Amino acid sequence: MSSSSSCRRLFSFGDSLIDTGNFIHYSKAPGSVSRSPYGETFFGRPTGRWSDGRLIVDFIVDRLGFPYWPAYLQAKSPATKGDFRYGANFAVASGTALNQLLFRKKHLNVDQITPYSLGIQIGWFKKVLAAIASTDVQRREIMASSLFLVGEIGANDYNHPFFQNRTLGFVRPLVPRVIRSIALSVEALIKLGAKNIYVPGIFPLGCVPRYLYFYRGGEPGDYDSAGCLRWLNGLTADHNRMLKGKLRELGRAHPGVSITYVDYYNEVLSLITRPAVNGFAAGTVLHACCGGGGPYNGNLTLHCSDPGVVPCRTRPSTCRGTACT
Repeated sequence: MSSSSSCRRLFSFGDSLIDTGNFIHYSKAPGSVSRSPYGETFFGRPTGRWSDGRLIVDFIVDRLGFPYWPAYLQAKSPATKGDFRYGANFAVASGTALNQLLFRKKHLNVDQITPYSLGIQIGWFKKVLAAIASTDVQRREIMASSLFLVGEIGANDYNHPFFQNRTLGFVRPLVPRVIRSIALSVEALIKLGAKNIYVPGIFPLGCVPRYLYFYRGGEPGDYDSAGCLRWLNGLTADHNRMLKGKLRELGRAHPGVSITYVDYYNEVLSLITRPAVNGFAAGTVLHACCGGGGPYNGNLTLHCSDPGVVPCRTRPSTCRGTACT
């Protein structure tokens, strides 16, 4: 990770794992994320983060020595250079790598799919760059001295179809299209002059309580030794393998650019397979912090701040609220 002395700004793109307030700003009915327990363990109030505390991007901001900058849609209108002194966060909860139109063409209900896909977020960034730099020299200097975090993105491209009862056969062909979309966004940043880009893979979807609840009652062979769904983790692993391969290609094509793959998959698996070592209570890592009871405390409709839903009392003991603190 770059130090604060070498990185002057951070620009991030993605979904709810790093959305610091874009969704809550644009949504006419932001729902659960606008109420406690979201934000209560660090900020003391809901901030639009899909967590009870900070997100990964907040810890990166801390490491860089920056203040917590506002999400892009929370910036003043018209925005000024001062609004983006330390960069901007373009991530939107429910965000996808593919655009909403593609899902509509595939006859999916897009009501829960944000129109602000990765391509739109890159477009927002271009507007910001034009606002804070009036010359090509200034733009190149900003690009070269900034850190770019592209993702995590892609999980929702699979989540939306699966939770609309689409099969693995429907979803698997989306993987190369998702990877291509991410790669095109990385290339767009490189063409603008980016020199330091981090691109996370997706975490093991087969270990997510919502999926375990949705596909409950499967055969014993459907689960691995950690209790996660083998076939779904296989899809996740395929995504990450293809993403790493594409990033290597981009690295060879642009030797002057540092492109770093970030391995969320194995980090999360480590939490699940070695809970005590990582500060989590045994037997809880596949449980949602908020839900409807049962073996995974999972539910497709209940959320942490909904009436009657009681969040887990000891937050560090469970990893799955919406995000870990």
